[in-house]
Amino acid sequence: MIHGMQPHPRTQPLPLEGITVVAVEQAVAAPFATRQLADLGARVIKVERIDGGDFARGYDTAAAGLASHFVWCNRGKESIALDLKDPRGLDVVRRLVADADVFVQNLAQGAAARLGLDAATLCGDHPRLIAVDISGYGASGPYAAKRAYDMLVQCEAGLVSVTGTPEQPVKAGIPAADIAAAMYAFSGVLAALVRRGTTGRGGPVEVSMLDALAEWMGHPLHHAMHGGTPPARTALAHAVIVPYDAYPTADGGRVLLSVQNDREWRRLAQQVLSQPELADDPAYATNAARVGNRERVDAVVAKTLAALGADEAVARLEGAGIACARLRDVREVAEHPQLAARDRWREVGSPAGPLRALLPPITLPGGEEARMGAVPRLGEHTGVVLRALGMTDAEIAGLLRDGGAR
Repeated sequence: MIHGMQPHPRTQPLPLEGITVVAVEQAVAAPFATRQLADLGARVIKVERIDGGDFARGYDTAAAGLASHFVWCNRGKESIALDLKDPRGLDVVRRLVADADVFVQNLAQGAAARLGLDAATLCGDHPRLIAVDISGYGASGPYAAKRAYDMLVQCEAGLVSVTGTPEQPVKAGIPAADIAAAMYAFSGVLAALVRRGTTGRGGPVEVSMLDALAEWMGHPLHHAMHGGTPPARTALAHAVIVPYDAYPTADGGRVLLSVQNDREWRRLAQQVLSQPELADDPAYATNAARVGNRERVDAVVAKTLAALGADEAVARLEGAGIACARLRDVREVAEHPQLAARDRWREVGSPAGPLRALLPPITLPGGEEARMGAVPRLGEHTGVVLRALGMTDAEIAGLLRDGGAR
């Protein structure tokens, strides 16, 4: 190489290319975890029930006739439909696992063990395998067999108690417990793959929805444990910072602003509220005083913003160096100018045709773009996968005819 010349940059492959994942999964927690793996290049073989498949397929028909949860969590996977009560169907899964790098399941507590598909059993048979058990409450303890759906776990983990208004607790508007478990399962697989790279051995990974969401409760949990009192529910307001809330604007919008220190309050009073006398008024000048006079502060801010359109309010706040945001609904997020400017939208294939989807948040500059494959039909890849295992057309036809596969 001539001195001073740089080598031609090469696009790096996706980090999980060559990794095979087998998933006996349903709903959100496991499917969202394995979708992250698929986006990063892994081959994900999704094993579904023959009678309707993953029950998330039937949650709604909002995504061009498909279920929105399923579209979100299952792109880029191969779907095979098997009856695991049929010995031939169960044998197919065991044969797939024997050649896989990762196995993920979130069946009802005890179901995987009855099938011999629990992490301890599989890792004992296949030392290089990483096997993930996702559960609601963990494999032991008095709640182990308790049914665990997202909103139930939100209640048990205390999330509902800190979300909402002073009068009314509310659940999160997204499946927070499922997502928390999914992301810990995803990161657990990545950590186990790194460990396998140095030790040559895989091993079990255990994630429970309660453990995951309880970890996300860190701030209010530590506040209550060590401070003695749980944080108050304050809707969009902040419990200990004022002003920090959403205020209506003249055009029907709402703008949230946050004043983090007394210097910012001075700028807000002088440049946005046009009331410079409030900058040094003892009733407003410190955050402690503003918290004590929350209603008066909110009234002053609300009066100013109520006379402005949302765009004008944001422009004035940003001009004064005050942190702010538009309170957007979901449709507005789908058209968010920042997502558009950063080219974050792609189209993925599906049985209903192309659908918009966001690029995953993990960006690897210099590497291939995330692999956002199509959303599969139920059993779309059954024949291909079974043939790759060495089954003859006659064996496959018999399994399909007998209802052992679809």
